[in-house]
Amino acid sequence: MTPAAIGIDFGTTNSVVALAGADGSVTTRSFATRQGAVDAYRSALMFWREGRPPQTRISHVSGPDALDMALGMTAEHRFLQSLKTHLSSRAFQETRLFGKLFRLEDLIGVFLSDLSDGLSGREALPLVSGRPVVFAGERPDEELALARLRASYGEAGMAQVDFAYEPLGAAYWYARDLKQPQTMLVADFGGGTSDFSVMRFEPAARGGLTAIPLSHAGIGVAGDTFDYRIIEHAVSPALGKGTEYRSFGKLLPVPAHYHAAFAQWHKLSLMKSRETMAELNALIREAVEPGKLTDLLTVVEYDLGYELYRAVSAAKLSLSDSEATTLSFSQMGVTIEKPIRRADFERWIAEDVGAIEAALDRALADAGLEPGRIEAVFMTGGTSYVPAVRRLFERRFGAGKVHIGDAFRSVASGLALLARDRARACVAA
Repeated sequence: MTPAAIGIDFGTTNSVVALAGADGSVTTRSFATRQGAVDAYRSALMFWREGRPPQTRISHVSGPDALDMALGMTAEHRFLQSLKTHLSSRAFQETRLFGKLFRLEDLIGVFLSDLSDGLSGREALPLVSGRPVVFAGERPDEELALARLRASYGEAGMAQVDFAYEPLGAAYWYARDLKQPQTMLVADFGGGTSDFSVMRFEPAARGGLTAIPLSHAGIGVAGDTFDYRIIEHAVSPALGKGTEYRSFGKLLPVPAHYHAAFAQWHKLSLMKSRETMAELNALIREAVEPGKLTDLLTVVEYDLGYELYRAVSAAKLSLSDSEATTLSFSQMGVTIEKPIRRADFERWIAEDVGAIEAALDRALADAGLEPGRIEAVFMTGGTSYVPAVRRLFERRFGAGKVHIGDAFRSVASGLALLARDRARACVAA
């Protein structure tokens, strides 16, 4: 197939590239990695230093290979993931990696360049990139986030980029074979955000679809938030959360900010600084339970974030199918074995599921529709498999209306079709 348009779903956890042909066919790009071919390219970077002064250079690898190298790398390195989560925050402007200054746009540009490397015609083909309805963060700055994302594509050699809400991409993919009009709700659950769109789709006379957006809503609560709850309750207590240290004859609680940052994937890689390491070593010397803080220091010092992520992710996935599981983590002398019941996990995330439902209610209210007026619900993303989330939508709309899409390919494939149709519309005009 000769590609006529490109769709890119740059995600917090995974990214996907889809190519649409002029005839409406769509394929997702496959990436050769050390573990074999994959369609979902992990949104991760790893940097390390090679050579000796004055010929020292900074090397990097991205995607699944970044994860593999991080697992086996014994030399000093920096593993970065969930970079998308920083887009809307002015707090993260730049960081130093082995003495070199990188802006956030530079880092994401490096990743997007690898993601699109070797893609013929990427500079000229119509390109639509997904964007969340609401960017992640406590007070997201949407204008800043979009400017940074556009600049990142420019750094990757793709300056001509259009944007569309990620749930619109998912809706476009679901609705591609519709033969009659339909009003649908699309729920797109990513790593950093949960986004909702109410859409009216009507088949177009000359092929393709006419998409009429009725409302959009979103919230910065999604898969990473659920991971955070597992770390908060099952991991952090084993690493010193809630313990005390001695200071001038008094017992004081270990500062909460260490574990708050530690439990968020996009901040974990930034904890490894001289200041933080020195502070943790000082706390260990005065700690009531020094072993737990020593384990925390080990996780940070040896960049064990990905190994911890795998353990947490495996436990969360297991709880989608089982009533109980055990979170198992053992690296560099740090061992955590924590039984978790699904009932406990659902209690931990109850407030987050409530926030997701509130965003859903906003989407329905803005569209002026009651749940019974929604003819179909299309859910995509890993969090759509969490039983508590699935039950929410089945309760509100009925199980027969709920459809689960491909967790990785739906958004990018729909964005590629949208890019093709937008280009055709411009030519026709």
